Amino acid sequence: MLPLQGLKVLEFTHAVMGPACGLLLADMGAEVIHVEPPEGDATRRLKGFGTGYFPYYSRNKKSLAIDIKSAQGKEIIYKMAQQADIVVENFGPGTMERLGYGYEAMRQHNERLIYCSLKGFLSGPYEKRHAMDEVVQMMGGLAYMTGPPGMPLRAGTSIIDITGGMFGLIGILTALYERERTGKGKFVKGALFETTAFLMGQHMAYGAITKVPVPPMPARVSAWSVYRTFQTADNEQVFIGIISDKHWEKFCRAFGREDWATDPRLQTNNRRIDEREWLLPAIEQLMSGLTKADIISRCEAAEIPFAPIARPEDLFDDPHLNYGNSLLETTLPDGTVAKLPNVPIEYGDTHFVLRNNPPTIGEHTEELLQSLGYSEGQIAEWRERGLIK
Repeated sequence: MLPLQGLKVLEFTHAVMGPACGLLLADMGAEVIHVEPPEGDATRRLKGFGTGYFPYYSRNKKSLAIDIKSAQGKEIIYKMAQQADIVVENFGPGTMERLGYGYEAMRQHNERLIYCSLKGFLSGPYEKRHAMDEVVQMMGGLAYMTGPPGMPLRAGTSIIDITGGMFGLIGILTALYERERTGKGKFVKGALFETTAFLMGQHMAYGAITKVPVPPMPARVSAWSVYRTFQTADNEQVFIGIISDKHWEKFCRAFGREDWATDPRLQTNNRRIDEREWLLPAIEQLMSGLTKADIISRCEAAEIPFAPIARPEDLFDDPHLNYGNSLLETTLPDGTVAKLPNVPIEYGDTHFVLRNNPPTIGEHTEELLQSLGYSEGQIAEWRERGLIK
């Protein structure tokens, strides 16, 4: 038994934010039905950095390929809504309402329905604007904080889309809990811009306290004396973070610099910060004479924070991720088999597993329509007319 087993979700989504929310629901056991047109969700055909969107965010889901603009499509969707627990959608402002599938229309068929709408903005002056991850990273201060001064830079993944989808899930789970008491559904709305602002909260608080402009992360003054990447002898990089005096003692012993451990100038973190002008170049020189493997071995033995600088493709063979259940071997729509990250939660003795590979277009259409009571003849007719696939 998975925790959300028995829940049925209608997913009207594309790209990342909505599909990420649906993926979490699906991984936790809900039956998530991805509604897409007969020609397939346009996300399936994205190239460049969008190549991995549909294959990653679509596992454990079913595909219902249907023309939702047709009269027959509306009949089918409304009938499915009567049996559903949750709707997730992330189309542009007003789209679902124009199609006849907004919250007010859908709740007429099921008052217990929890409707999660994921947009660019919550209610307010911007709510009718279209937005994407990169747009809100720019206007929400994240790009400013990520790049060097004068060079705003988006984060290296769809961090706001994904986090926004997670907040959507939090809203859905909260509404499910409330429904247990009231028997009523709920309209839940999440948004990219407000998600970005939430992530920027610590910097906003810093600015409010210091009364000075908040510097971008590459220009920040770190609170720790050693907290940065170092070049190695084999032209690699390793990050080392010394965040306590105990770490400093262990670091000095591990790298043969016991003299630093007893140097009066370096006894506390704040003293070491005062000495960084000569200390950091000295550590740089020390690291440049050692290989990446040697540095990692010494840091691990000394139990001090460190990290190799990994690339996405390095994660396929990471020994920690390959231990247990952190990667799921998935067959993608083009036949490629890849190990992709599981939902990052340990949940008692329950294991989140791969139940369905990312579906082909309309892979479950016939099964789902039959469950609604439609005959094989009716389904065949709709298929011939191109209303379903």
